[in-house]
Amino acid sequence: MKALVLTQYNQFDLQDLPQPTIRPNEVLVRVKAVGICGSDVHGMDGSSGRRIPPIVMGHEASGIITEVGSDVRSWATGDRVTFDSTVYALDDWYSRRGQYNLSDGREVVGVSTPDFKRNGAFAEYVAVPQHILYAIPENVSFTQAALVEPVAVALHAVSLTPIQINDSAVVVGAGMIGLFVIQALKLAGCGTIIAIDLDDDRLALAQKLGATHTINAGKADLQLGDVPTQVQRLTHGRGADSSFEVVGAGPTVKTAIDCVRKGATVTLVGNLAPTVEIPLQAVVTRQLRLQGSCAINGEYEAALALISSGRINVEAILSAEVPLEEGADWFKRLYNKEKGLIKVVLKP
Repeated sequence: MKALVLTQYNQFDLQDLPQPTIRPNEVLVRVKAVGICGSDVHGMDGSSGRRIPPIVMGHEASGIITEVGSDVRSWATGDRVTFDSTVYALDDWYSRRGQYNLSDGREVVGVSTPDFKRNGAFAEYVAVPQHILYAIPENVSFTQAALVEPVAVALHAVSLTPIQINDSAVVVGAGMIGLFVIQALKLAGCGTIIAIDLDDDRLALAQKLGATHTINAGKADLQLGDVPTQVQRLTHGRGADSSFEVVGAGPTVKTAIDCVRKGATVTLVGNLAPTVEIPLQAVVTRQLRLQGSCAINGEYEAALALISSGRINVEAILSAEVPLEEGADWFKRLYNKEKGLIKVVLKP
């Protein structure tokens, strides 16, 4: 089968690899669409430590089942499916508590670390266990289904955060996940949703998708003041009821903390930098809750239903659909932060 392999950092090669051999509890999926995730882009240069070459990346995917293992009961060849990015044991202590995203020994499709390696979906075929599969609704395309994973990541972050009707929320980072967080906050009933970014085009898209206000953090406004001051003006002088940091860098984490009121929740979704500094005294004296959000924990069905009903718009962030053979070039364009690019979907 054809596969796009990260053979060394910053180097992709299109190779012919053996078709995966499935285990009794697994199915073989013929990949029809697979998205390039921001974590893949950051992983290709070795900075994240979670894409050790050689590895076939890709965890946002959809396709058709072509083979089922001997222990598979609820799925058949020809089924249209997508799948969770987390591979976990059903009998793990955390899984039994309904927190499979935290399970010990969990693996992520298309990720390699010193602890595990699991080839992903930048290939014609991928093997996945049956318990992470989800059926694709008839009116949802393979491309739309390949974007379910980042939608579910956003839904998980919002589900962890205490939100009341008409609350105010700040979203720091209007990339793909941030844009989905904005849509989820609108569905959750937030009355004021403030998007913060450095790119005016992304902020315009954020407003189209549900943000009530936007702030370009890179453009000083002497009249309105700095970013936290502008947020306070929009939130009765207090600051937002919650904030979502969807970048994973020190300055943006500080912005997410600075923009909320006393007693608020700051949900950290981005994890680009392994460590960041935080204003500890501000967190303590303002009694802020810092909440990490890890991956997905059962939000796939909701994500699929919201896409199927049109309440979550995934096409708005889709920049290009291209053949797998062109993947290396598009990775380079995303890595170089080409203006206007948000989500690229590859077609094996």
